[in-house]
Amino acid sequence: MKKYIIVPVLAILTLQACVSKKVLMQSQRETAALRQDSMELANRNAALRNNVSGLDKDIETLKANIQSLNNDIDRLNSQYGQLGQQSANQQNQLSKTKEELLQQQQRLQQLQSLLENQRAQARELKDKMADALKGFNSNDLTVILKNGKVYVSLSENLLFPSGSAVVNPKGKEALSKLAAVLNMNTDISVDIEGHTDSIPIRGRYQDNWDLSTARANSIVRILVNNYKVDPVNIIASGHSYFDPVQSNSTIEGRTKNRRTEIILSPKLEEMYRLIEG
Repeated sequence: MKKYIIVPVLAILTLQACVSKKVLMQSQRETAALRQDSMELANRNAALRNNVSGLDKDIETLKANIQSLNNDIDRLNSQYGQLGQQSANQQNQLSKTKEELLQQQQRLQQLQSLLENQRAQARELKDKMADALKGFNSNDLTVILKNGKVYVSLSENLLFPSGSAVVNPKGKEALSKLAAVLNMNTDISVDIEGHTDSIPIRGRYQDNWDLSTARANSIVRILVNNYKVDPVNIIASGHSYFDPVQSNSTIEGRTKNRRTEIILSPKLEEMYRLIEG
């Protein structure tokens, strides 16, 4: 025979009520905890969003800085290229200047060599001319070296009668010896200058210009026609009394001024070409 345990209904209901209340409270606690977790997550998410927004701004700023730096790099590279080109141009100019300076130095050395050679030729010519004319009175004929040229000064007394342009025998003798030296040195330029004193001329010549020029021309004709000096090398001119060697206020001075100067100089064409080149 089965035995049945009879539990009072009230007790069961009371037990059920206690269990439900515990479950409810537990559920409420869990719900509150979930809500708290949800709020924390929401706050963290908002913070992350704020951080991301700040990072985006930082990234944009960094991008702008990088672009600026790249622009600076491009500008500096361009400046460096320009400086490199300028430096190359300066180097080329410097090389060109050095080359020009070297060429000028070489030309200067050549000019100095030519000038010294011309001076040596003039000294040698002066010695030859002085030796050829050494038998004449020093009051009537002098040979000097001045400014790289040889000056042969012949007095009126040696060459001409007073007021005349006809060369006398003694003058022709001097010219023959001078011509002999010139014919052995054909690269010599010959300038023949007639000079007078300041006393006005009377007779066949209009004035002292006329007389000084006529005397220079007479000497040219004798050198060319009688002694075969190359006329290409000769220039004749008259200076009247405007280029005196002494004062025309004294007899002695006027005597010195009545003269014919034959100026001899080595030709300088090679030097001129070098200067002009």
